[in-house]
Amino acid sequence: MKLFSGNNAEAPPAIGSNKGTGQLGEEIASQFLTSRSYRILERNFRCKGGEVDIIARDPEDKSLVFIEVKARRDLSYGVPQLAVTPFKQRQISKAALTWLSKNRLHDTNARFDVIAILLHTDGQHAVEQIKNAFDLAY
Repeated sequence: MKLFSGNNAEAPPAIGSNKGTGQLGEEIASQFLTSRSYRILERNFRCKGGEVDIIARDPEDKSLVFIEVKARRDLSYGVPQLAVTPFKQRQISKAALTWLSKNRLHDTNARFDVIAILLHTDGQHAVEQIKNAFDLAY
């Protein structure tokens, strides 16, 4: 796990709310990815089957990466990545397939990552990118 401080990530949109935690987590994750030369293609893609937090292009192998961001303020509910349940994996997979179809990119290399973030009040957030966190589930 790496400590990461995002420039614009000091205060969440709504302090203490789950939505605010999620929005702050996605902002930190986006900054984390761009600092590692990932190209963000889309954020918060939603469709009937589910949603994907971030869709990006890996700078190394140019593969598409469908990223689920999980942020926590503390560990009372366990580590953030444990919240990516099999049900959630199926929803993300459905959304990813829809996105690939919509963009006519069926033959593109793709993977599913999870970015787990433990938020700290001092702005030095613990960020972990889990590459190939799960396989396509449907």
